[in-house]
Amino acid sequence: MFIGEYSHKIDAKGRITIPSKFRELFDDKVIVTRGIDGCITIHTLSNWNEIYEKLKSLPTTKKEVRAYIHLIASKACECEFDKLGRILIPAGLIKDAQLEKDCVIVGSINHAEIWNQDKWQKHYEEAAANFENIAQSLEF
Repeated sequence: MFIGEYSHKIDAKGRITIPSKFRELFDDKVIVTRGIDGCITIHTLSNWNEIYEKLKSLPTTKKEVRAYIHLIASKACECEFDKLGRILIPAGLIKDAQLEKDCVIVGSINHAEIWNQDKWQKHYEEAAANFENIAQSLEF
């Protein structure tokens, strides 16, 4: 499972080291794509296949479905780890997520996310301020 928060830097070429705790959960290849809330998501191949199957089952006659699929699939990219445990993030995703030097990689149960450090901090603080209300609204 993907849990925890790690600070890392993205280099000028768009490479970022993935925490070893997360690398152990990934295969040699991962799928990176646009995430919700302005981050980049990193998926195992099996998790991506589950998402792919769900996306295929959605009714493409709906404009919102087509838009969502376009936004997710057009930015999806298969990435391999280099010898240093880094992946190369495509320039378009770096731009979309506003990634700069300082980034945060967070676990999100079945996948990992890469965030601009400032955006992550703001997102976390806003969610934390409503933690009890969010918890009460969920049904387990």
